[in-house]
Amino acid sequence: MQPLLHPALVLLAAAPLVAMLRGHARRAVLLAAPLLAMAAALGAPAGHHGVVDLAGQSLVLVRVDPLSQLFGLIFTGITFIGAVYALHVDRGGEQIATLVYAAGGLGVVYAGDWITAFVGLELMGVASLLIVWFGGSVRARMAGFRYIFMHLTAGALLFAGIALLWSSGAGLSLEPLASDAGLGYSLILGGVLINAAVPPVHAWLTDAYPEASVTGTILLSAFTTKTAIYLLIRAFPGVEALAWVGAIMAVYGAVFAVLENDIRRLLAYHIVSQIGYMVAGVGIGTALALNGAAAHAFSHILYKALLLMGAGAVMQATGRRRLTELGGLARSMPVVTTLYLIGACSISGVPLFNGFVSKPLIVSAASDHGLTGVEWLLTIASVGTFLHTGLKLPYFTFFGPDRGLAPVRLPSNMIAAMSLAAVACIGIGIVPGWLYARLPLPPVDYLPYTADHVFSTVQLLVGTAAAFLLMRGGLGGKPTVTLDTDRLWRRPIWNAVGGLARGTARLGHAWRAGVNIALAGVTDVLQSPFHLATPAAPPYDADRHRLPIGATVVWIVVGIVGLVLAIWRQGGI
Repeated sequence: MQPLLHPALVLLAAAPLVAMLRGHARRAVLLAAPLLAMAAALGAPAGHHGVVDLAGQSLVLVRVDPLSQLFGLIFTGITFIGAVYALHVDRGGEQIATLVYAAGGLGVVYAGDWITAFVGLELMGVASLLIVWFGGSVRARMAGFRYIFMHLTAGALLFAGIALLWSSGAGLSLEPLASDAGLGYSLILGGVLINAAVPPVHAWLTDAYPEASVTGTILLSAFTTKTAIYLLIRAFPGVEALAWVGAIMAVYGAVFAVLENDIRRLLAYHIVSQIGYMVAGVGIGTALALNGAAAHAFSHILYKALLLMGAGAVMQATGRRRLTELGGLARSMPVVTTLYLIGACSISGVPLFNGFVSKPLIVSAASDHGLTGVEWLLTIASVGTFLHTGLKLPYFTFFGPDRGLAPVRLPSNMIAAMSLAAVACIGIGIVPGWLYARLPLPPVDYLPYTADHVFSTVQLLVGTAAAFLLMRGGLGGKPTVTLDTDRLWRRPIWNAVGGLARGTARLGHAWRAGVNIALAGVTDVLQSPFHLATPAAPPYDADRHRLPIGATVVWIVVGIVGLVLAIWRQGGI
């Protein structure tokens, strides 16, 4: 089989070029790299396996099948859209970090074994930390530390689980794991669920993503949680507990999004909610549910990027990010308003938008599988989605009371990137067959545009809108801090890390003091060996302790005589 150019290698190869180039040349590389990676992803033939042997272990660096093709396509596509959105930014470090981050995600998607997937995840963890820190504020720096702590924990669980699988002889192929695989199974599942932001270990997402840079957050929303969903589809399909975990997760994120005042934190909480749908689909485990999880991941990457680009545009234009500080921007930012509303309709499942053709796959699968409770929880979460992302955020940001803000003009590339995502959202909504044909378990026996589905969806949306109009006075957001589960561990972990740092510092000071005392003693001995015989002698004094000149003459004479004798014995004299 012909060698395949790995899409991740294209992005990694572009990173040093970005470091060396400036201006238009750098921008050209940033646009060309994801397009070339997309071409490599589209050209990858199904069934291709790229295997290398390392230390006696066969690693499948490339495994191409419908699932990896689907995720490879959307990952390279969103990398291009993110590059367009950030084209006006001249921060080489951040641009390199985003390329490496996307390459790590593609490495996971095309991995055929757990070791290769683990390397990709760790590469993503380091690069995404840098993206968070490029937020440039104290809050971003502190959130970054908490972010990497959680991902190091997830990485440790994964590594331990992989090691246990390998030692048990179960094999490291990235295939569905048997539940009787023991502790290794549980550790790997735990590490993946942390990366999927499943409550109560989800707050790393809602803590860090809102503090990252305006441009970097777009890619953060696309990769880490979606690679986790990809791994869940690969390794844990049909684990029924995940259906309930995902359904509860969907409602949990929606409730906190309704309560939130910060527009980016609101959208971050909604990532948690939407990931819940995908986790539920994996747990249901039927062909329709798994296709739904994959389709919803594809759609979510597009409309969530569009929503975050809209929020980022508002932040860049006004310098504000709280609902209580925004309002009346529709008149001064009509294009951004329109594009944001396309994303809001998409995420809310409005007919003719991509959310309408992806989310119902999972809800219908729950109904077909007899999981009525899961179905109802997911439906309730849909109401919350439309309430906060489709109504609350756009109303109080664009149509609410005018705060007299004077937004600055936005770079045209930001509008272009939002337009690309908006066209994709509408296109998939109108022609869902394009997406269905690329799902991992065809054929997809589902028709979204039935009279019953359209009517019930419109009825739900209209009812939610009516409720919002009645309650909007109490939904405008308050300038408060939302308490989440991270409050249970942030302070204890901070105290533990601080105590460890202080203890280590004290040990270091004690060690340095001991070494200094020892060195001082050795110095004294070297200066005056007589101190060994007379410890109570006064400090070294050159005039007092210097040997007489006769002793020096004696040692010189002895040395010369010894040298002469040695030469004589060798026959030299």
